[in-house]
Amino acid sequence: MSDTKLIAPADAGAPLLFDTPALLTALDARLTATDAKGLRAETVKFLSEQREMALPQIVADFETHPRSAEATVQAYANMTDGLVCAVFHVATTRLHPVQPRTAAENISVLAVGGYGRAEMAPFSDVDLLFLTPYKITAWAESVIESMLYMLWDLKLKVGHSSRTVDDCLRLGREDITIRTALLENRPICGDAPLAEKLDQTLRNDLFKSTGPEFIEAKLAERAERHRRQGGQRYVLEPNVKEGKGGLRDLQTLYWIAKYIHGVNDTADLVGLGVFTVEEFRAFQQAEDFLWAVRCHLHLIANRASDQLSFDAQVEVARRMGFSDMAGRRGVEVFMQHYFRHATQVGEVTRIFLTVLEQQHAKPAPVLKRLFRRRRPLMAPFIDDIGRINISDRDAFLSDPLNFLRIFEEALRTGMLIHPDAMRLISANLRRIDDKMREDREAARIFLDLLLKHGNPERALRRMNEMGVLAAFIPEFEPIVAMMQFNMYHSYTVDEHTIQVISTLAQIERSELTEDLPLSSHILDEGVNRRVLYVALLLHDIGKGRPEDHSILGAKISRKVAPRLGLNAEDCETVEWLIRNHLLMSDVAQKRDLSDPRTIREFAKQVKNRKRLDLLTVLTVCDIRGVGPNVWNNWKASLLRRLHSETARALEHGLEAVNRAQRSDAAKKALREALADWDAKDLRAELARHYDPYWQGLTTGTHADLAKLLRGLSDDEIRIDLHPDPDHDATRASFALGDHPGIFSRLAGALALVGANVVDARTYTSKDGYATAVFWIQDAEGHPYEASRLPRLRKMIERTLKGEVVARDALKDRDKLKKREREFKFPTHVTIDNEGSDIYTIVEVDTRDRPGLLYDLTRALAASNIYIASAVIATYGAQVVDTFYVKDMFGLKLHSKSRQEALEKRLREAITRGAERAAEQS
Repeated sequence: MSDTKLIAPADAGAPLLFDTPALLTALDARLTATDAKGLRAETVKFLSEQREMALPQIVADFETHPRSAEATVQAYANMTDGLVCAVFHVATTRLHPVQPRTAAENISVLAVGGYGRAEMAPFSDVDLLFLTPYKITAWAESVIESMLYMLWDLKLKVGHSSRTVDDCLRLGREDITIRTALLENRPICGDAPLAEKLDQTLRNDLFKSTGPEFIEAKLAERAERHRRQGGQRYVLEPNVKEGKGGLRDLQTLYWIAKYIHGVNDTADLVGLGVFTVEEFRAFQQAEDFLWAVRCHLHLIANRASDQLSFDAQVEVARRMGFSDMAGRRGVEVFMQHYFRHATQVGEVTRIFLTVLEQQHAKPAPVLKRLFRRRRPLMAPFIDDIGRINISDRDAFLSDPLNFLRIFEEALRTGMLIHPDAMRLISANLRRIDDKMREDREAARIFLDLLLKHGNPERALRRMNEMGVLAAFIPEFEPIVAMMQFNMYHSYTVDEHTIQVISTLAQIERSELTEDLPLSSHILDEGVNRRVLYVALLLHDIGKGRPEDHSILGAKISRKVAPRLGLNAEDCETVEWLIRNHLLMSDVAQKRDLSDPRTIREFAKQVKNRKRLDLLTVLTVCDIRGVGPNVWNNWKASLLRRLHSETARALEHGLEAVNRAQRSDAAKKALREALADWDAKDLRAELARHYDPYWQGLTTGTHADLAKLLRGLSDDEIRIDLHPDPDHDATRASFALGDHPGIFSRLAGALALVGANVVDARTYTSKDGYATAVFWIQDAEGHPYEASRLPRLRKMIERTLKGEVVARDALKDRDKLKKREREFKFPTHVTIDNEGSDIYTIVEVDTRDRPGLLYDLTRALAASNIYIASAVIATYGAQVVDTFYVKDMFGLKLHSKSRQEALEKRLREAITRGAERAAEQS
């Protein structure tokens, strides 16, 4: 879009602001005042009216092509030109007329920065350079001041500088930011020869001799900008201007091109051999789409806004015409388009910068080449100044296997691929056909990329960005750049897939031994690596369709795994792993692992130790690949416990997992922990609890609760807050007299202090006391710092004493953040009598909010339901709360009518709470 002809919206009755001569004639006719104040007021009033006429026309025109903003950004710039020309006209002919004007009193007004490129979003800044031939005169100062006052009165956000040509040259040498702004100067009005002189001076005296310096500065600036924005192209809420793959990357490319080649339009880069026609077309499409997104963001916010936040994504998607499809929301389709364009920006930029590097690179010194000791490349590949290029185009294309071999060579030698080779591959992807996909040698090369070189992530990411991965495995194409609209997944589906494979490779390279001891041990003992890597590659390949992605992915694997050369047994294992890739995570995070039935049922599904080990490693990699802050000690401890107890059950038989055995072992451990207790007190403590108490808690927790219960009076409440770093949480233990609704009261007290409950257990003793343990985290998902525990204890005590009523106090706190309001999660309530021997399991899957657990537990208490334990699994803005419950007689909820009534009450509690949260938000 740079330096192209400015156009107005496609409307026959275009406003005067798009026709400067007509605008100035009409303006002169309207000016009747004779004093400066009156003239300024009349000018501002007239121009405001014209602007109010122009803006709706630009927006209306934009609505006719909501995915293309080329005409729109130029129209905003064109309109701004009209305003600047008009105030300049008034300032120089009415407010400060000088006849005749001396050479010193010449002035030129230039647009710089984005305005200089004639690219403006609705609320972009107006950056102006007031250029004078010599030191600024009193007359020029008066003109500039009058212009600025009128522009500010027009509510424009103006950035300005007043300089001579010599000033520009000196400051440009000293400051890269100023130099970049000057690079994009565009004369608006005033003395044209003066503006031309600036252009020539900058080109001859500054730009020509400082190309490498400018390139280095811009690339360093780009790297730092990417670092600040998170370093990933696929961040959840990308910045369309500053983020990786955003507009600033394209602008950086244009700056360098203009600086080095003197081009005024990126189209000129085709003639210079920097881009092919196809690459330039991709550049244009990406730029046009990104500008459209940016314009929509400004119009939605009614101010300058470049962050594609969750709430904005939904509205931008609607405005750009992306609607819901089977299995996917319109916002997800839109974000897939966005990320594909961002990827294209990355590819175009990479090609440009590599070509630039090649043009400015010098051959390595002979001695350096001799000592580099790189392995020789296989034909038809050659070393082209440290990058893999193709010596014979025809030979390369004659054998489609070369499309995979080049990536194998890159991994084998550690070399990067030359942009010419990238171009040849991208332009000939159609040669990767069914015959090649069925080729055994192709399967061998691809599996070697995964298994042999220790760094599969590098090859997969490059193959994915160039389209080779989707061409070789067409079933992979739908998930490329596919975004999942929730706060849980930090990456697109394809990037997540590459991340999980990277995690597996890191474990194999012994880089995560301390963080992942169990997975590291399993891999050290030996597993089927082919099965594991292929299962990870395909585990989410079924996403984005209406069907359950695990089931669909398993079906897809039946076709893909044999193509990749796996035998029938390995294909069956891959299919099982994909079908069940969420099983272990769900059981660990949504079920009570202290319940023997949980372990027995999981062991039945897994069947053998080989599958258990494979599923464990796959689950760990999958969770770690979701995002940077998802994996924690809590999840690690749950998975280790589930693996350990399931392995024991598989080895010794499912009947070995029983409550009596666990209770005896727990009591023995507590005797040892309380060895200094009086024998009578110890016997009383060991006798006062039912079996579930002994199975659900650690010995340390049993010991702490025993101390809380010792000598407890009926009306006393005792609390122990204890950091539990192994679980990434603070353990809150309570002992008090038992009464109905105790779980709900405790949940309300914790919600009031802003604590997030991640797990909870409550037990009733035989002598009428209640013991409860909640594992809680602060708002950031971390254990509470020791310094905060006294205040936390005080707030909990006040709530439990009734000094603060949770139900009333939570009304003001139970609200949703603006950026999270657009997340939609349908509520599912499941009541299961088969998953536990003695409890009914009530699972509630719904939208999370601060007071949800309190509302649910109040509904259960109101239904005369006793809660034995609660397991809370949070996935961004979605939560699954699982309760192990009995009725008031200590029985499961067998009655169908009772189950239906309970589900209705839970749903009503969720609906009322959601409405309350919406009112507060």
